[in-house]
Amino acid sequence: MNWGMMTRGERDAAYNNQAGVADSAKLNLERKTASWRFREAHAAKLDLPYADKERCKWDLYPGASANSPCLIFIHGGYWVMNGREDFACVTEGFLPNGWSVALPSYSLAPQSTMTEICADIHTALDWLASEGPSHGIAGPVILAGWSAGALLAAHALDHPRVHAGMAISGIYELGPLRDTYLSESLALTDQEIADLSPLRQPAVNKEMLIAYGSRELQPFVDDSRALHAKRAAAHAPGALLPIAGADHFTILNDLRSPDGALPRMAEALLSPSSKKVHG
Repeated sequence: MNWGMMTRGERDAAYNNQAGVADSAKLNLERKTASWRFREAHAAKLDLPYADKERCKWDLYPGASANSPCLIFIHGGYWVMNGREDFACVTEGFLPNGWSVALPSYSLAPQSTMTEICADIHTALDWLASEGPSHGIAGPVILAGWSAGALLAAHALDHPRVHAGMAISGIYELGPLRDTYLSESLALTDQEIADLSPLRQPAVNKEMLIAYGSRELQPFVDDSRALHAKRAAAHAPGALLPIAGADHFTILNDLRSPDGALPRMAEALLSPSSKKVHG
């Protein structure tokens, strides 16, 4: 991609997954419908506030044991849309395998800055560390994020409650977004781009799987490969996993399957070779 020679329309298209996946509207509606139904059927520990902000809440789905491993899933939406309730169906890939699952929402732009959004995730993890056991979640945490949530997961990988991470279909360099339709909503500063882009920060020495669909838009493929290469150069552990045939939205179907590659890789992240930092 020759970014400097592209028109504004071409730059917008490079990051527009809704337009880049032909049936994105259908896929999103199916996921949201499945999530709302699941949430209605598992309403015991929903809407738990972790900060004094309207959106800063957890939905918790404890496993059979408080010591079960826990997948935290951070939703995407370019930090301007969506919420935890739209992704409850990802629990389908983990609860049957004995896991707990926890989904946080966070503040959104333009009402909040990217700095404030990243801080929300750290606050959420602080809350889970102190309050999670009383809600049946005390086991090792795998911090996962999809799309915009993948950047947030990578940024919070260093939190002491996190055992390992999964960054799925993410972008890890914020600079180009200032040349796209997202610029006005995000209002990124030079300091935020430097401080919050995982590709500009030192690699955290915890295991992190980086996954993407083989049919992703090119910046998502390039950023995933670049972040893995950066981490590998720093001897930070973690695999790079292309999901064959998956696009930005269908990759979530793999996460929803108990036999999917992503749930299997999450299990592998719990292995003794991973540095134990939880509990």
